[in-house]
Amino acid sequence: MAELLRIEGLKASVDDVSILNGIDLSVGSGEVHVIMGPNGAGKSTLGSCIIGDPRYVKNAGKIYFKGEDITDEETDKIARMGIFLSFQNPIEVPGITLANFIRTALELKTGTRIRMWDFRKELEKTMTLLNMDTAYADRDLNVGFSGGEKKKAEILQLLMLKPELAILDETDSGLDVDAVHIVSKGVEEYKKQVGGALMIITHSTRILEALSVDKTHVLVDGRIVDDGDASLVDEINSKGFERFINCNDCKNEDCEVKQQLKAKG
Repeated sequence: MAELLRIEGLKASVDDVSILNGIDLSVGSGEVHVIMGPNGAGKSTLGSCIIGDPRYVKNAGKIYFKGEDITDEETDKIARMGIFLSFQNPIEVPGITLANFIRTALELKTGTRIRMWDFRKELEKTMTLLNMDTAYADRDLNVGFSGGEKKKAEILQLLMLKPELAILDETDSGLDVDAVHIVSKGVEEYKKQVGGALMIITHSTRILEALSVDKTHVLVDGRIVDDGDASLVDEINSKGFERFINCNDCKNEDCEVKQQLKAKG
């Protein structure tokens, strides 16, 4: 499978505090990767660095997308290239409607004007799929939206923009069972329609139920301390992160995870 994203030795900080301490990661086209780890491990920072969030300083390493170095590229170019980030806490944007936001983003991505009739037809069809009131299309982006509606609006953008790589940052957090089901259905639909790659940052695994996970990565203290397949998700569900956290500080040099930490610098 062709490599889509490659990260080499990525180190990053914010306000002179180191967050990422040497990340190496490769994502193939169409693959589903899960990023897990305890609070403060650097999971959200990793997604933000990939999309080019200027709040984070990249101190070392490289990020490549489709073979092109995007380490120091602006966020708008990275997004137009085909990377999408769904925010853990979507912000409110007064003055621009949800529909106009998505239409503008589509036109910037494609470089062409989109007929209003065709756009509204596709938008309303997708909103119906997400069990989302179509009246939200003409409301200011996320203004007055409930937590669930904000997350649905993120998945709506995902389905409309059809990126090659979608980074979902705890999209299922704070949602009730019904909302998680709808969001999961949207993510599953993205895989069916687009076949794009997914990097899912999550504490919960309910959003993964309809997906086939290719690789799981565990972050502790800004490092990937273990990699595995979907079975690693099951282990974390049953046992938590204790062995990874303990191994991060343990003195047993023969420990397998300890050896991985040393190899990753």
